[in-house]
Amino acid sequence: MGKKIKLFAMDVDGTMTDGRIYMGNEGELLKAFHIKDGMGIRMLRERGVVPAIITGRESEIVKNRAKELGILELHQGIEDKTAVLKKLSEKYTIEKEEIAYIGDDINDLEAMAYAGLSFAPADAVQEVKDRADIALHTKGGEGAVREAVEYIFAKR
Repeated sequence: MGKKIKLFAMDVDGTMTDGRIYMGNEGELLKAFHIKDGMGIRMLRERGVVPAIITGRESEIVKNRAKELGILELHQGIEDKTAVLKKLSEKYTIEKEEIAYIGDDINDLEAMAYAGLSFAPADAVQEVKDRADIALHTKGGEGAVREAVEYIFAKR
């Protein structure tokens, strides 16, 4: 890794969560987030790295979690995640080599290829694990984001 990471972008379902979506008869949704990931995101902010969520789904739960964690870059309902990464790199004047991305499924592959450093949780689909720079030991929703954050800071 040549440059310091300045932006850390995350998918949600299967990365920040275990990928399960709980729906009741009335349509309510529940998602579980791991507290270790929250601390990892706090570590990013404290060290000047911009955390960003880029997800294909839209959820009030994710909006609430982003607010709780101080994530200002929340992008939901996104089909082209790479386009969002490009806009964020312009907004913050950073190069793509200064972007890290964590994702778990094929809709993350293009964004992972664009980023300077990519991560896949242990339970990501095989194609994503094969193409990630770092295949993590931790599953999505069980601290994978935290493991990636610790890797980034260990390499500084």
